[in-house]
Amino acid sequence: MLSVLSYGRLVARAVIGGLSQTDSRDYSLVSASFGFGKDFRKGILKKGMCYGDDACFIARHRCADVLGVADGVGGWRDYGVDPSQFSGTLMRTCERLVKEGRFVPSNPVGILTTSYYELLQNKVPLLGSSTACIVVLDRQSHQLHTANLGDSGFLVVRGGEVVHRSDEQQHYFNTPFQLSIAPPEAEGSVLSDSPEAADSSSFDVQLGDIILTATDGLFDNMPDYMILQELKKLKNTNYESIQQTARSIAEQAHVLAYDPNYMSPFAQFACDNGLNVRGEI
Repeated sequence: MLSVLSYGRLVARAVIGGLSQTDSRDYSLVSASFGFGKDFRKGILKKGMCYGDDACFIARHRCADVLGVADGVGGWRDYGVDPSQFSGTLMRTCERLVKEGRFVPSNPVGILTTSYYELLQNKVPLLGSSTACIVVLDRQSHQLHTANLGDSGFLVVRGGEVVHRSDEQQHYFNTPFQLSIAPPEAEGSVLSDSPEAADSSSFDVQLGDIILTATDGLFDNMPDYMILQELKKLKNTNYESIQQTARSIAEQAHVLAYDPNYMSPFAQFACDNGLNVRGEI
């Protein structure tokens, strides 16, 4: 998911046309998303804003713009569970909480926590696991507040350079922190982290900053310099330009993931841990 900081009037027209426009002195995000699922259906949304096992949301409230991404853990497929159900439901719940105003902009961990515990209390059984990253722009204070659990994450790019980025949370190689709901008989044997364990940060942002949020399908396949090369092609901050750049980045990551001769960041990390693999999706 790709966002550029602009003024409120622009985002109201380009992305959230049904909402009232904000004061032009407030910052807002112009945002677009694109992705691929492991079923190879290029750019097709599986349900809502779900790409394969990954899910995302873009939500707006009068005080903030909020982005979220989550990566469903594919191992649940071995137990007959669709991994996208957990990540998609988690993101849709976060989105609803934001639109209802049930959040504090400076506390994105709170959005994640409330959403997760709502899923736990759901009368309809839901099984699965996912990573999660939530980014909140407080439009009046011009601050970005972030919460990241696992190996999804974000970059903030200014003047062609990465000025802020999330830190991965891994228990050990290829085993990121994750939220989980397991059947009663499997509780205790399924890896599950508390949403409060998410790494959080807050910092000032500037007009024109580019905010990229993504699952590990991007970061495992494209190092920062490749991402920056694509972002330099972004000349306008309108929705169409941002959508095209998001698509270009996702397409490049997708191609590299299936290149047997490419030494991806994931492959390099695997080699550092004594394994011999290439791309990762």
